[in-house]
Amino acid sequence: MASLGQEEGVVLNFDGGEIANTLQAHRILIYLQVQHSPAQALKGLESFCAQYFTERRHPSSPATLEAACVAAGLSPQEARRVVADENEALAETKAAIREQAGDRVDSVSYVMFEGRKRDFTLVGAKDAGEYGKILEQVEKGYT
Repeated sequence: MASLGQEEGVVLNFDGGEIANTLQAHRILIYLQVQHSPAQALKGLESFCAQYFTERRHPSSPATLEAACVAAGLSPQEARRVVADENEALAETKAAIREQAGDRVDSVSYVMFEGRKRDFTLVGAKDAGEYGKILEQVEKGYT
């Protein structure tokens, strides 16, 4: 995975990072997507990834969660409120987890592309070329 990051100019640092439950980070992402926009959820995800994979920050600490919220465009006040209220978007998050478990998803990363005739799935760390191949297949289904 580190070599894939290096190809894109991203230095991934796995030395000494915390391994922890990421439920709260997923809850924040669901909140951002539902209450704000997919674009803001993406900014939050980018912040989480940078904090965890390059800065070795704890994935579910309040400071990490708040920083991701602010990076996504929330005010510091809203970020603190959402992080502190652990029930905010929790039901939606658990429902999404149950849905994925029903689809036998048990790993990260798991990316599904919906095609017109069939869906395509990539599991695990993949390089940009593999994503490109899948997107070409999806496009073929629409032409």
